[in-house]
Amino acid sequence: MSGPRLNGTVLAGGGDWSSTRGDVCRLDARYLLRADDGADIDIINRGYYHELPGGTEQFDDGVRVSEESSYFRTAPTFRTDAPAHLWLARTVFIGLAREEDEHIVIRCYAVD
Repeated sequence: MSGPRLNGTVLAGGGDWSSTRGDVCRLDARYLLRADDGADIDIINRGYYHELPGGTEQFDDGVRVSEESSYFRTAPTFRTDAPAHLWLARTVFIGLAREEDEHIVIRCYAVD
């Protein structure tokens, strides 16, 4: 995981669950991130996925953040006691997700 304010590694042992009703898949993922400074950050990431015919790809500063044929959004929440990362636990985030090279890539945005 890398970004302008946080870099780290997702640790093994997390899990994800989904339930589908009709065409909509509800997502629930839980995992632990070890920040580059050694702090552990617990992440709960819930969201929705469904096909979106006629949608368009979205880009942010030249980086593809969503696919043209799907709605794939998440709302990650973070828990940590590390003083340097408390801002994560005090901020609302929205994630735009996509599949890339058999991995799920999520670009998170803080809602100010």
